[in-house]
Parts: sequence; C-alpha cells; structure tokens
Amino acid sequence: MNRAVDMGSIDNVRRLVEIRAYRLVPGTREDFHAAVTIRALPMVRAYGMDIVTHGPVPNDDNGYFLVRSFASLVELTAQEDEFYGSVPWREGPREALVSRIETYVDTLLWLSPAAIDDLRAGNVPPPVHA
Repeated sequence: MNRAVDMGSIDNVRRLVEIRAYRLVPGTREDFHAAVTIRALPMVRAYGMDIVTHGPVPNDDNGYFLVRSFASLVELTAQEDEFYGSVPWREGPREALVSRIETYVDTLLWLSPAAIDDLRAGNVPPPVHA
C-alpha cells in the first residue's frame, strides 16, 4: 500500500529529517563548504530551520551533505519556500552555491529526537580553511 502520511500530525515526538546529498563540480568543494558555513547557514537558521549537520562526504571528493530537521512535511515546505524565495537568499550566497552544484537528491526520514541528537553530535562539520 502506498499512502502519503504527514507523520508530524500523527506522532509529534518524531521529526522529519531531510538528508540532502550534493554532487559538486570537481574542485569546488572547499569553496562550497566555506560559502555554506559562513554565508548560507546563518541565513537558513535565521529562517527557523534546524540544521542537524553538514559537511564534505569523507569518501567522495565531490560529495557534500546537509541534514535538516522539521516538525512535519508542511513545515519543511513552508520554510523552504520562504527561504529560497527570499531576496536575501537570491541576492546573497545563492549563486556562489548553485554554481558549484552538479546535482543533488533529497531523502526524507522520520527520526526520534535522540537519533537526531546522535546525528548532530557524531557529525561535527570540519572547520573552514581560509
């Protein structure tokens, strides 16, 4: 049976976790990481999104990931629509990031707060090298 369920409305304990996996243009990952860490994530957080973790994929020189958590699919959609439609994003770091992305894929999972905390604690992003 295939049915779409907004688990946030059924089980308020679990949160919807979005894992975004990026394939970056070769040779751009260090600059991408700096732009994400210094420019984009402060803006994303200001729009209320919970950044669980982010960083380079250890076994792929062109891989990068971003993990965010939301109360529901409705919240994810509303926050992403508001953020990605905003003037500060479009006129700010957007081009510095989008120009370095070949492709990306999102995966959505429902996880407990403890599992999210474990992801957060176990995947501390590396420092930015200036």
